[in-house]
Amino acid sequence: MDRDRWNERYAAQPLLWNVDPGPFLGGEVGERRPGHALDLGAGEGRTALWLAGHGWKVTAVDFSDVALDRGRQRAEDVGVSGQIEWICADLREFDPGGVAYDLVLMMFVHLRQPQRGRLLRAAASSLAPGGMVLIAGYDSRHRTEGQGGVRDPDILFTPEDLVADLEGLRIERAESIVVGDAVDAIVRAVRD
Repeated sequence: MDRDRWNERYAAQPLLWNVDPGPFLGGEVGERRPGHALDLGAGEGRTALWLAGHGWKVTAVDFSDVALDRGRQRAEDVGVSGQIEWICADLREFDPGGVAYDLVLMMFVHLRQPQRGRLLRAAASSLAPGGMVLIAGYDSRHRTEGQGGVRDPDILFTPEDLVADLEGLRIERAESIVVGDAVDAIVRAVRD
């Protein structure tokens, strides 16, 4: 992960990620009562904006100041800027400590293990009772069975890899799925 390279990628296009997170998030968290969410690797804020638009208070964390500035502007444009706190931080070192979250999202954030494990354990420990961690990203099978996206086997993962770092949580969903040309790993876990 290189902050300068990501800043260049974001600066090169008006909107780097334009996939609507609504169908996925609606299916995974749509029935939950809005609370305080932590969006790890928020980028330009597409998931943070969706959550804020559905009544959530969101803490959006990314290491690209270019992406976060764009997210702030988009939040202002749609009238949810008061619902989102933007934090510029490297997820390899970020600690959510001291705040209890009702939802922690990690969408297509690919870190090497042990950095991923440290982040997931910190995220799990920051959950309020009844809080949920939701993770989606490229599955290890994507390297040979998928197209585009992340290909580095050192940062791909399986649902089982993710579950191993969520000790103490009740696993509600842990599976690999094929979505178009991608093979994704999805894990949803809850603190009882």
